[in-house]
Amino acid sequence: MNLIEANKLAFDAIWANKLRSFLTLLGIIFGVATVIVVVSLIEGFNKYIDEKIADIGTNAFRIQRFSIDDFSSVKSYEDALKHNKRIEMGDLEALREREGVINQVGAKVYAQSEVKHNGTSLYEVTITGVTSNLIDIDRIDVGQGRYFTKSEEEHSRFVCFIGADIASKLFPNSTALEQTIKLDGRPFRIIGIAKTLGSVFGQSRDKFVSIPLTTFLNVYGSRRSLLISITSTSQETYQTAIDEARIVMRARRKLSPGEKDNFGVLTPSAVNNLREKIFGTIQVVSIGVTSIALIVGAIVIMNIMLVSVTERTREIGIRKSLGAKRWDIMKQFLAESTILALFGGGIGVFIAYLLSVLVSVLTPIPTSLPLFAIFTALTVSGGIGIISGAYPAWRASRLDPIVALRAE
Repeated sequence: MNLIEANKLAFDAIWANKLRSFLTLLGIIFGVATVIVVVSLIEGFNKYIDEKIADIGTNAFRIQRFSIDDFSSVKSYEDALKHNKRIEMGDLEALREREGVINQVGAKVYAQSEVKHNGTSLYEVTITGVTSNLIDIDRIDVGQGRYFTKSEEEHSRFVCFIGADIASKLFPNSTALEQTIKLDGRPFRIIGIAKTLGSVFGQSRDKFVSIPLTTFLNVYGSRRSLLISITSTSQETYQTAIDEARIVMRARRKLSPGEKDNFGVLTPSAVNNLREKIFGTIQVVSIGVTSIALIVGAIVIMNIMLVSVTERTREIGIRKSLGAKRWDIMKQFLAESTILALFGGGIGVFIAYLLSVLVSVLTPIPTSLPLFAIFTALTVSGGIGIISGAYPAWRASRLDPIVALRAE
């Protein structure tokens, strides 16, 4: 008996017991669907972090008050809060004066404030003080107008560059360019509008107003820690530039060779390592827990196949008496269990796809369903079918044809 004939007989047997076959598949369906949904969510988070968070610019890294490790525990953060000094303008100037592999050095600082225009107020708006070269370092996209000039930064001009949400909410029926808004009662002229950035888990990234760094420090005070962005001259000098910046910062803080950095260096690889550490553990645990449903499904398939062997004992005896070999009987039952499991895996993948689409449409949670996950799910389902059907198929092939023919 060839493989095509074995599959045809398997389909006939499954179709003859449609309800029982469907109930048999429930464990596989829910197991595969759950695993795929978990993978989809984690891959969505990973992809979002790669595109929106870890991508901090070409050959770029950041110097900030806290490192990623400082947020590993409450105690680590409390210690860092005591020992890590603020990043100040002196640090920015010292890094700018460093020649060699360091290319551009810019900075930003944050605050929150109320923004007003003609009686309309927006609350909890992110106010960012930035250097004029940050447009090149952070690769800021200008939708309309322009970004700050170096002259406007040096002379502390009251000009601003706003996010798309600010423009649409304060100026719904007119252009925002060259209009005036008030930050804490001070008038700022709008010179540019950023392209839409979207949201992070439901929080808009377009609700911001950027002003020159010097203007920010004059308005909001200088007792704030800067976030310094640095680029290297090339990809080859990237690590050297990081080392140079670290030397400058350690020298300014008079740290001895054995002392730990009391500042942070943020790189895309550091963000990705943290992501892999967090989501890697979650992924392993989640898939391990949800895989229990697959094990239950495998046990159910084995039991149903054993029942099927018992029910079809006479049929097996007739086939053997007509010349069917043991391998032919095994192929028939293995094909049936494998097709059952593949059907369950396919239905599970389809349900997981629908759930992933619904989650991404109805919630701010990002999802991504990679092809390798679908291929792996179907492969695992087929493997479960083969393993679950192996013993029932072997048992059917070992039946004595004379004894089998006597079965009722």
